[in-house]
Amino acid sequence: MAKNTNENGKPEKKKDHGPKKENIFVRIGRFLKEVVGELKKLTWPTKKELVSYTLTVMGFILLLAVIIYVLDWVFGSGLGLVAKLGQSAAATASPTLPS
Repeated sequence: MAKNTNENGKPEKKKDHGPKKENIFVRIGRFLKEVVGELKKLTWPTKKELVSYTLTVMGFILLLAVIIYVLDWVFGSGLGLVAKLGQSAAATASPTLPS
């Protein structure tokens, strides 16, 4: 296999495959600068909108808490009734032995 050589017969140096990486601190600085630039493009909610959104979220959380409480109570009561039925059925099915 032939080596890559130049006109003088000396081996060619490896070619540069793109620019060198920048210093890590330069890259971090550029990243933070771009983040700040993107944050400036944001539209922030007004105080009235913020209060409205907050109250909506709190109301939704309260509604879900009530629904979960009611379902827990219903399932707990249902399991309690099933347990009582099981106990009464077991008591009537097994006769007591005379002493």
